[in-house]
Amino acid sequence: MNILLCSVNTLKTFFEISSVEVGQHLYWQLGGFQVHAQVLITSWVVIAILLVSAILVVRNPQTIPTFGQNFFEYVLEFIRDVSKTQIGEEYGPWVPFVGTMFLFIFVSNWSGALLPWKIIQLPHGELAAPTNDINTTVALALLTSVAYFYAGLSKKGLAYFGKYIQPTPILLPINILEDFTKPLSLSFRLFGNILADELVVVVLVSLVPLVVPIPVMFLGLFTSGIQALIFATLAAAYIGESMEGHH
Repeated sequence: MNILLCSVNTLKTFFEISSVEVGQHLYWQLGGFQVHAQVLITSWVVIAILLVSAILVVRNPQTIPTFGQNFFEYVLEFIRDVSKTQIGEEYGPWVPFVGTMFLFIFVSNWSGALLPWKIIQLPHGELAAPTNDINTTVALALLTSVAYFYAGLSKKGLAYFGKYIQPTPILLPINILEDFTKPLSLSFRLFGNILADELVVVVLVSLVPLVVPIPVMFLGLFTSGIQALIFATLAAAYIGESMEGHH
């Protein structure tokens, strides 16, 4: 009973995450909806970077690949390898999803360090990387949850829910709780790392503005890439787990 109550409380906490705010924010009122303008603007910028880069590279493919073509082919092969390793032989349909997650998070993380968001003045708050906001990371985690539920149900049908009583029905509450903790851990891990990295850089720039922040910024670029890889790898692992039915 205590475990079941814990599951309910975890679900309640998960739905309240979107109300968490760090600092001031700019909101747009669209009809009856309040839209987080800062995240929307920076997300559009990241999406535009990805779309423009892809269009420029693939619009005129060469027999002898250019540097950009080679780079994108390497990225695609890397994403396919990650997907195949985590999902298995049925990885093909999930490469676009895993690749989209990896590229969006990677470019979002790097945009926080490389793009001069702070020089753009807003009525309230300031621009930052999309993954610097808990709403973005929660949305990405929820998409991952929907994906692995869909993967399991599309392959096994209603028999997919049999995993909750494996290896024994006694573990039912714990298995249910696991599905709530997965998106929570995904969202808070990404949000916490990116927010902490940007805060460290801001503090060091204010204290020692010339030399010290530079290696920290390079370290931040490295850890930002690692966080994108971790998120995409875990998303693929959860999908593979739901399709195979093992923990």
